[in-house]
Amino acid sequence: MRKLILVVHTSLDGFVAGQKGELDGFDAGEENLIFVGKLTKEADTALFGRISYELLESYWPTAKDRPKASKGEILYSKWYNNAKKIVFSRTMTVEGNTNTIIIDKNISNEIIKLKGQTGKNILIFGSPTVARILMKLDLIDIYWIFINPVIFGQGISLFAGQANKSKLKLLATRHFTNGEIALNYVVDRQ
Repeated sequence: MRKLILVVHTSLDGFVAGQKGELDGFDAGEENLIFVGKLTKEADTALFGRISYELLESYWPTAKDRPKASKGEILYSKWYNNAKKIVFSRTMTVEGNTNTIIIDKNISNEIIKLKGQTGKNILIFGSPTVARILMKLDLIDIYWIFINPVIFGQGISLFAGQANKSKLKLLATRHFTNGEIALNYVVDRQ
């Protein structure tokens, strides 16, 4: 069965964005992009909420073609363009893009069906609203939480309103030169 892996940046105080959705406190850099590129080698599908999809779609399809694109940008852009994209949205439509599928209802059933299909892992990037729904449904298998050396004080919390207790097992850690720390957990369902 395919694994659903959440890849998310947070502030030290647990916010995935500022109060208005701003991400200016996260400075991932090239080292982080190369690392995420390694995660994408084991995945062929990306899952997003509408806002995260629109944000990534505005940059990554052409990032590889920009003058002075870095190795990490080229690597991620190529993966992004080839990956199947699943977007949770009740308001969005996609015309002509056969690589993008919209899910607007029956999230649990659709994700279980997706995880049961043949293929590589499924990565969910950011998308805190969708991530919280998937956590509540116990559908996330693995977490990569990138803790950034910034304190927002207020913002959008990844775990706000999380009523379910989830036991996690630490698999790995990674320290980046910009002060960011990545924590890799698997959900312990025993």
